[in-house]
Parts: sequence; C-alpha cells; structure tokens
Amino acid sequence: MTDKPNHLPDRLALLADLNAAQYLTEGLLTGKEDVPAITLNKITEPLSHAEETRAELQPVRDLVDDAMHAFHDAKATAADAWLAPRLHATLRLSRREAADRRFWNYLALGVAPDYVVWRHMPEPKQDGELPKVAAARFRGAHYTQAFARLWWAAELFRNGPDYGPVVTACTHQDILQNPLRHDVIDHRPTAQAMVRLIDRGSVRTGRDINALAAAVNASAATLMYDVIAPDTERDGGPLRQWIADAEWAAAVPRRALPEGPDEEKVPETSVAVLVEHFAELFAEAPVRGKVADADTKTDET
Repeated sequence: MTDKPNHLPDRLALLADLNAAQYLTEGLLTGKEDVPAITLNKITEPLSHAEETRAELQPVRDLVDDAMHAFHDAKATAADAWLAPRLHATLRLSRREAADRRFWNYLALGVAPDYVVWRHMPEPKQDGELPKVAAARFRGAHYTQAFARLWWAAELFRNGPDYGPVVTACTHQDILQNPLRHDVIDHRPTAQAMVRLIDRGSVRTGRDINALAAAVNASAATLMYDVIAPDTERDGGPLRQWIADAEWAAAVPRRALPEGPDEEKVPETSVAVLVEHFAELFAEAPVRGKVADADTKTDET
C-alpha cells in the first residue's frame, strides 16, 4: 500500500494542476507505488502565508496519522466526521485560500497520499481487476478531492464556532457527495436546517438525503431562502482574529471538538422556518425505494 512520503518539508506548499497530474500514475492510484517526494517538492510554490505558524506541515501530518490510527479497525468512511472539523481548525484558512486547488493538490500528493489511498480505495472487484482510487480524490473539485471536501463541509456546516453540525453532516456520505455540489448550501440557515432534519430522525438514509437535497435545490429556483430565512450579516473580524490566533493556538484536541471562528450563530428563527419548509418538501419528494417498501409492507400485512 502507498506509504507516507519519505521527505516532508517544514512548510505546506502549492502544487499546480499540471504538475500534480504527472504523479497520478497507475501505480499510485492502485496503491502499489509511493509518490517521489523529493522530486515533487522541487516543483512546488510557496504559500502566501508561508512564514505563519498555520503553514507548518507537521501538525497536518500528525492529524492524518491520528485519523488513520483511530479508525484503523473501522470503516474508513468513519474518519470523515472526526477529521473534517479538526482539519478545518488546524489549517485556519480563509475561503479565498481554500479555493486554490493547488493547496489541496499538495496536501494529497505531498503530505498524505497514503491517507488518500487508505480512505478512498474501493473494495476489490469481482472480475479480478485491481481496485483503483479515482484521480479526482487527489486532484479534483472541492466536493470530490479528499481534503478539500472535508474542509468545505466543515466550513459550510459549522454553526459559528460550533462544529457539532459538521459531525452530523460528515457522518452521512450522501451529504458530502450531493449537497456540497449545490450553491444553495452556502446559505447557512439552509445547511443548518438540513442537518437538523437528520438529527431529529426525519431524514435517515442516504436515499432520504439525496431526495431532500434535490427537493431543496429545486425549490431554491423559485423561493429565495435568504428572504424567508435571513442570516445574520457576516462580519469578517472574528475569522481574521481566529486566523491570527493560529500563531499561539495549541494543537486541536483529539477527543473533544475544537472551536471555530467566534462568529455569530445562525438565527434559530430562520432555521425553524426552513426546517418546517424542508420537512414539507421531503414529505412530497420521491425517495427511491420508498413506494416499493410501502407496497411490500402492505402485501405482508
């Protein structure tokens, strides 16, 4: 299996898409080869905040090692809910910095290719063909790339400093695979309302989540959620202070959840409005298998 890089610089860096592509070999994607770390690090670019504490590489590597150790005997998908909030709190990025694909390319190839292979290697195929990690897990869109998807899930589903909703969201793979693709999830009350429906058991299965996400996204085309459920006006001050505080902050806790930027939480009245609206949408949404299941129960009775 692909191993930890044998050369780790002191600082995180940027790796351009074209440069990253040359390392996405068949050997790496099948977990049979390692990334030539020394060669890769010769073609990286420095971060704009390279001299700041939050650019140190080792805390990120330690976090990944701890995730793989903690979930070694569990299903690899279980690591997402643990890692997402802690990765977000360790990196302390602005959204502009997080939008740079080069940063995530480097995390996946220069810092933790072994994690990407461990987390995203599919089950062996019955036809005997070697299973292979999708290249997009190393170099891909924010909702697909191994680390970007976790960071953006934490950013979009946290409730101010509270990462609790992130754990709920990342416990369900369909949240990471579907709602993250839609712009509507950038509306904080929408994200919190969806999580609230999961927490209270109204939406339980992956099929439920996909049906809810489709209904919420379709409804957003005709109903302006930010009008019926307004968010507080965003103040960039707490985020800037949180980023600045990285200079003296301790490593993120492994057992308890860390705390995010001290931003104002989502208005509860807005969440309540959307929970009710989304519950109505979900009640009418076509959930694959739901009708068939109901018919089966009727026949059995």
